[in-house]
Amino acid sequence: MGAYARALDAQLDEAVSLGLLEGCETAYVGGGTPTLLSEKDLGLLIEKIAKAASPSELTCEANPDSLSDTVLLAVHAAGATRLSIGVQSLYDSELRELGRLHDAACARERVAAAVATGLDVSVDLMCAFSGQTPESWGRTLRGAVELGVAHVSVYPLQIEEGTPLDRRYADDPCAWNDPEVQAERMTQAQASLEACGYRRYEVASYARAGKACRHNKAYWTGAPYLGLGTGASSMLDLEGYLRLCVACPQLPQAPTGTGRVRLTVETPRGELAANPRLSSLSFSLEFLTGPQAVAEDLMLGARLVEGLRPELVSRAREIFGTRFDDTVDDLLARDLLVERDGLLAPTEQGWLLGNELYGALWDLAPGEVAAAKC
Repeated sequence: MGAYARALDAQLDEAVSLGLLEGCETAYVGGGTPTLLSEKDLGLLIEKIAKAASPSELTCEANPDSLSDTVLLAVHAAGATRLSIGVQSLYDSELRELGRLHDAACARERVAAAVATGLDVSVDLMCAFSGQTPESWGRTLRGAVELGVAHVSVYPLQIEEGTPLDRRYADDPCAWNDPEVQAERMTQAQASLEACGYRRYEVASYARAGKACRHNKAYWTGAPYLGLGTGASSMLDLEGYLRLCVACPQLPQAPTGTGRVRLTVETPRGELAANPRLSSLSFSLEFLTGPQAVAEDLMLGARLVEGLRPELVSRAREIFGTRFDDTVDDLLARDLLVERDGLLAPTEQGWLLGNELYGALWDLAPGEVAAAKC
């Protein structure tokens, strides 16, 4: 793990030399459990990010069971501003059902310790899984609020095909996870959290005033981002992709008309730790045309309470013409979108039927997205 952290440090140096971190506003250390690193390695990695990119918001993910006092202090001292803790539930039986390593007492104690450092603390909570009831979900929500966190993210359990969870429940209809139950749990979360002063700013995210996660919002507003590490995803405009190609001759030439490139690092952790050069990485890629990128921005923007930015709507109308207006009219008629203060925004129904709303907007995209591997 130490060699892996040092490899990311080296890749940060390459990214700086390519100009890929210019204007960086936020950073996020996660997509796993970075607190499994030693406090020294994690502290050095966060400190390097802070110096290389100078983000005004720097979040680190953590699980309660690996968030020791020494790791917590190292993260704070190194320059992190936020901590996102994977609590999931405040019931021991439910945590065992989810296969978590911590218990409820550990979660409460570690979240309280994080809040006491002065970091902005977010907790992730999960719903719609076996054994959870409306009463236990309500008590978990209230328990998180009582810990004084600034931000709460709520997610229904997703049973992914081919996973151990999928195999475990292969012969179970999973009524506890059906769309109606998911919708009921998400609606319950909204009522509970908003009653306690949290504002919903995205379909799954609630925050105290001024505490919305700007890094998360960047995903939904089409801001380019760079991901480093195994499994990390990037979304680059054409200029950023061409800069990355300078260090990565293995990357294919972008097709004519490319407006956006999505990349995922496929190199296994051990190989990346042994050879951290960007030129040694394997990637899977998607090349989106300009119109496909606009359709994607419409789809992602519909996750936000504030709705679709006026400049995005104008661009979509310019590109898609009457198809866009017809789609919007249909979504308004179906109560999936609403016009509020001159902006198109998702309704509660639109969020609960997200696949229908997002799918209709993405369907505006012409053609198939070009894919490649290298």
